[in-house]
Amino acid sequence: MLGTVALGGCITVNAPEEPIVIELNVNIRQEVIYRLAEDAGNTIEENADIF
Repeated sequence: MLGTVALGGCITVNAPEEPIVIELNVNIRQEVIYRLAEDAGNTIEENADIF
């Protein structure tokens, strides 16, 4: 009887059929735009005579 009580609580876990997708494009895009804006500002300051 003790054996059936121990086996009665088994849990099975199945993997999902579709893959889990995590999108992080928003944060990466904002960082790239920020860096480009900073580089453009530095270029304008260094070459003020051509702008």
